[in-house]
Amino acid sequence: MTPPPLPALAAEMQGAASEIFLLDATTLAVVDANQAARLNLGMEASRLAATDFHALAPSLDRSALSQLLAGLGEEVGAQASLRTHLVRADGSCYPVKLCILRIVRDNRALLLAIADDLTLEQAAARALAQSQARFDAIVRNTPGLVYQFVLHADGRTDFPWLSEGCSALLGLSRLELQHDASLFERLILPEDRKGYQESMAASRAAMTAWNWEGRIWIDAWQDVKWINLRASPHPLDGGAVQWDGIMTNISASKEEQQEVLRSRARLAELTDHIEQLKEQERTRIAREIHDDLGGNLTAIKMALAMLAARLPDGEPALLEKANYLDGLVDRTIEAVHRISLDLRPTMLDLGIVAALEWQAREFEKQMGIACLFRCPDPDIVLDDDHATALFRIFQEALTNIAKHADATRVTVTLRRQRAHLTLTISDNGRGIAPGDRLKPHSFGLRGMSERAKALGGTLALSSAPGGGTMLTIKTRLASPAPSSKNAGKHE
Repeated sequence: MTPPPLPALAAEMQGAASEIFLLDATTLAVVDANQAARLNLGMEASRLAATDFHALAPSLDRSALSQLLAGLGEEVGAQASLRTHLVRADGSCYPVKLCILRIVRDNRALLLAIADDLTLEQAAARALAQSQARFDAIVRNTPGLVYQFVLHADGRTDFPWLSEGCSALLGLSRLELQHDASLFERLILPEDRKGYQESMAASRAAMTAWNWEGRIWIDAWQDVKWINLRASPHPLDGGAVQWDGIMTNISASKEEQQEVLRSRARLAELTDHIEQLKEQERTRIAREIHDDLGGNLTAIKMALAMLAARLPDGEPALLEKANYLDGLVDRTIEAVHRISLDLRPTMLDLGIVAALEWQAREFEKQMGIACLFRCPDPDIVLDDDHATALFRIFQEALTNIAKHADATRVTVTLRRQRAHLTLTISDNGRGIAPGDRLKPHSFGLRGMSERAKALGGTLALSSAPGGGTMLTIKTRLASPAPSSKNAGKHE
């Protein structure tokens, strides 16, 4: 008669990660063992078959095990657990947590022993503890607040986790914020709250990083702080979104930025003031050169003419000398006139339109470059400072074209657009490379830009249609200030 087949472990137990043994309930002999048990013990199935489980676990006290099994009774499914060591084929041993259950298979009373290797569990626990220690160290040394923030589908908010930096940054404890997450949004100044909500909504919609900075009011310290938050979102079940991020105090850097802006504003005001003083000094010098030096030279010329007329006819050398002096006076008068115009063109007294048109003609005459000036509105009136600054920008632009553009034609347009005045200067030259604008010694462009800013306007460089460069100056249009003096006028 063929003996009945021995019971075996189910297929799902054969592939389990835990070591599983099927034991005879009476003798504790091994009936079957899964692959994990065979590999960890280093024994083939044939060697394990009928092996006494006490041989695998020699440290297991037989009487204690007997008492444990007796305590299970005969009820199927009863279980108990203990800790012991299993011995491998090479003699090494390892700790396990053993769970024993009573089962019946093919009318045979059996024990199912499940062993979990505590070495792996301990290693995992140590690794987890090390990771937690590293994380805690990073969080402790991170300036600011590390946090998790959840926005639920119904609009509710939560802070599931907050680091120790909560009180130092926000003046609120972790318990307060976790109890009522809306306290954080109430800290934000009303004028910054809309930007906070919009940036959060944008991050949620696109699932992109949330980066926001704004001001909060710390009631406990009666102080305003600038904070920056950066967080990465990921979706949760039910339509919620969780952000993991960090908040930092950026008040110091913001104050530095504000101080830089204030310094730049003061520097711009100083530069504008210096330019005005320079123009006033130029006007004064031009007037004195024209009135005093020019008048004296005219008187000298008249005196020379009288002397020349009275020279004896028999003195050709003296007449030649007088004619030479007369020519020298003429050249000096021309130089005085030229220097006076360079200091402050008299055409500015006739208005900005006449001054720009005159400068365009002078440029064309001196450089041989065609210069077309257009102004649909010839009645544009500006105050002296505004007109002078715009004229100087125009002069510098023409100088740059003459030096660098290699152009044959320049087109200038001045037009009024409601409350603004736009001056456009374009040429058909070789254009300007992007790197040329960033040269450290491009003082011409910087000077024009600063003058435009001083007028409350802007200066833009772009490529002209058909090639070349186009310079556009846009300034506010203000009525000329009333003035009782006429300091800049001279013939």
